[in-house]
Amino acid sequence: MNGPARDDTADRSTETPDTDVAAAALLRTSTAVRERSRQLLHRARDGRSAWFTVHYDALGAAADVVVETTRGRYPDGAIPFHSRWRHFEAGGVDRLGSLRDALPPADSPDHTRALIDVVLVSVLLDAGAGPEWSYREESTGQVLTRSEGLGVASWAAFTAGLFSDDAAQPLRVDAAGLRAVTVESLGSAFQVSPTNALTGLEGRVELLRRLGDVLADEPTVFGPDGRPGALFDHLTAGGRATVSAAEILSAVLTHLGPIWPSDNRIGGVPLGDCWAHRAVTGPGLTAGWVPFHKLSQWLTYSLLEPLLWAGIEVTGLDELTGLPEYRNGGLFLDTGVLVLRDPDWADVEWEVGDQIVIEWRALTVALLDEIAELVRDRLGTDAATMPLACVLEGGTWAAGRVLAGRLRNGLPPLSIRSTGTVF
Repeated sequence: MNGPARDDTADRSTETPDTDVAAAALLRTSTAVRERSRQLLHRARDGRSAWFTVHYDALGAAADVVVETTRGRYPDGAIPFHSRWRHFEAGGVDRLGSLRDALPPADSPDHTRALIDVVLVSVLLDAGAGPEWSYREESTGQVLTRSEGLGVASWAAFTAGLFSDDAAQPLRVDAAGLRAVTVESLGSAFQVSPTNALTGLEGRVELLRRLGDVLADEPTVFGPDGRPGALFDHLTAGGRATVSAAEILSAVLTHLGPIWPSDNRIGGVPLGDCWAHRAVTGPGLTAGWVPFHKLSQWLTYSLLEPLLWAGIEVTGLDELTGLPEYRNGGLFLDTGVLVLRDPDWADVEWEVGDQIVIEWRALTVALLDEIAELVRDRLGTDAATMPLACVLEGGTWAAGRVLAGRLRNGLPPLSIRSTGTVF
């Protein structure tokens, strides 16, 4: 289990976060995600994980699979960001072009606000659909499943005005519209039926309604109507033309963090997609916590393009981490980089907060950084021209899906009970 030179990064804060708020703030950073994940990778590499062994001799072969997948998907080398916008392009349909035609001019802030509205809600609805669900797009007749199906279904629900409280302005999302969403209305929009079950439907509805509450509670950020698209105004206040990826993620976690229905808390402060692991160290009250913020980072990746389209420069893309979900994680299990200590664990249905799942996600985050370097080297590029967002898209996520399809008819290598809010 020899690997690259050890990098025992620890939390670099100079002050111990000894209050609930300070500890939560430290855990709401991509730096904490990366550092805590590396802790668990180093520990597993040293043979101290109860769940996995790490085999770096397989990492090169895994990188070869990613490179082959990337070249097949993007033979011209023009790899876009890994984001929700790729799912909106499912089946080669220009849904964005049709929406743009119905929106205010592209140089209008209202245009960008609407694009943020639709992608934000769609990301929140992008948890695992389950193997039985599909969506038939009425305008094209295409039948789509999993992430693409969820993306197109949420797009159609947005264009139909499901998330707007103003019938005269259907192409927007607002607090009142979100609060009015029910299991029945979202289920109808997603074509759910006894023979077309969608995993975690109730959890998705609860998440949207909580979003409505959060938007309404912060009019200084989201405006009097509580629109997600007002994040554009917040991030570019004062005429700013440059924003960092870390600032986008911070805004998402600070202002949307309360929507996550997690029992994970420090004192009275909810932590969201952040989980307790007894082997993780850190200063003060942050000890024992591993943050991931998967959907928040997925949202941040998905906000990059609307901002760029609006002429905003986004810096520091690689401050974000890889996404700890079952396609990226499956890549490492299916290529033998990670091996379960007990093969029978693959037949167990695990909970999101179980130690094995926390470790799998953390190892995935840390290994994505390492495989990215190998992929870039094989493609003759670097981080400046192929940031992690492009490695994921090219890439690791698609390769994980291909392997799952080949080995298990698309199912992930570990079974995790979905609540509709994490995976």
